[in-house]
Amino acid sequence: MLDRRQFVTAGLGAAMVAGIAGLAGCSGGNSGGAGSATGGDDAKGKVYYLNFKPEQDTQWQELAELYTEETGVPVTVKTAASGQYETTLKSEMAKSEAPTLFQVNGPVGLASWKDYCYDLDDTDIMGELTKDDYALKGDDGKVKGIAYVIESYGIIYNKKLLEEAGYTADDITNFESLKKVAEDITSRKDELGFSAFGSAGMDSSSDWRFKTHLANLPIYYEYKADGIDTTDAIKGTYLPQYRQIWDLYINNATCDPGLLSTKTADDATAEFVTGQCVFYQNGTWEYANVAEVGDDNLGLLPIYIGVEGEEDQGICTGSENYWCVNKNASEDDIQATLDFINWCVTSDTGTTAMCGADGAMPSGDPGMGFVIPFKDNQPSENVLNNLADEINADKTPVKWCFSTMPSEEWKNGVGSALTTYAADQTDANWDGVVTAFVDGWASEAAAAK
Repeated sequence: MLDRRQFVTAGLGAAMVAGIAGLAGCSGGNSGGAGSATGGDDAKGKVYYLNFKPEQDTQWQELAELYTEETGVPVTVKTAASGQYETTLKSEMAKSEAPTLFQVNGPVGLASWKDYCYDLDDTDIMGELTKDDYALKGDDGKVKGIAYVIESYGIIYNKKLLEEAGYTADDITNFESLKKVAEDITSRKDELGFSAFGSAGMDSSSDWRFKTHLANLPIYYEYKADGIDTTDAIKGTYLPQYRQIWDLYINNATCDPGLLSTKTADDATAEFVTGQCVFYQNGTWEYANVAEVGDDNLGLLPIYIGVEGEEDQGICTGSENYWCVNKNASEDDIQATLDFINWCVTSDTGTTAMCGADGAMPSGDPGMGFVIPFKDNQPSENVLNNLADEINADKTPVKWCFSTMPSEEWKNGVGSALTTYAADQTDANWDGVVTAFVDGWASEAAAAK
């Protein structure tokens, strides 16, 4: 998806890190193996990574510097602001010094950038993948992108507050039980001192949680019922269920629904961390920002919307983060880029930075806390990752179908309609959401063709 990830914006922008001559450089072939490095002043090529994830900007800057110190290969990391990746990518690709490494969110994103993607089939990093499912193929059957992180999202909750309200996670197994608990908390919020849900902010730092992530649920269930994995004409079969979960979120929250257009991701996170709410829809990438609640106090629930059989539903798990190498870069830069990403997922330094949590970076900063789909994946120190794995071991994970959403414009249309409806919850305004969802999908899919 090209509209995320959260609200951390410090340190965004380009940072060229050219270290001292190191022990290794890049050789000529196109295998993408870290072992092809030759060292020191012989280092060839450079890397320019346009990073999608603002919340990991600091770690990527440090990792780039470490790689330069080790190999002598210059690595630039520029991070797009939240919600601005596609716009930034278009701008940067038009420059003479374009990114050598960028990312797409899945099939729809690949359709826009396939002419820029180097074929990755015979690269060393391809051999590191644990499943072919994590390779994104083009119309020609060639691998154009490789997922570098597997993530999950659901309803994060505060165990202590839930228990103070008289419940545990065992009491919540479907939408009806979630609704019962949330509405009971709302009826006693003055007595309890907290609300059920945090604010469902609809500014650009937060709206992706609902116009994309929450919208994934009705799409997933429609695809599942129809036996498909994409469509040019969504029917909206499960939009009534989308409405009832949205109603539950916005009418049992820390703020009036009419204020959602001004609420940010910062607000939602702060409300959860400071104990103003029990429930907070977000994902495993949010761990560093909610860790102060305490690992023993963090819980995770599936997002229930009221579909028959959802008691067996697990956590939404997948990837929208596929590395692509710019085939229009020079041969040396392509090789340098392939070497860099292979080093990231095979070296101790790279995998520790990508998988580690508190203090994993040499600087002492937290690592990225990723689950990576490569052979050298390390055990996660991110409790949200572990909770997702535990739930999905016994339940059926929800696929990330939102990578088939036809465009960013479609998402924006749905988000705008949701905001209008939240302020005035009439059937007529919900019809606006349905129109944006169904008619908007058809028109955007047609425009893309």
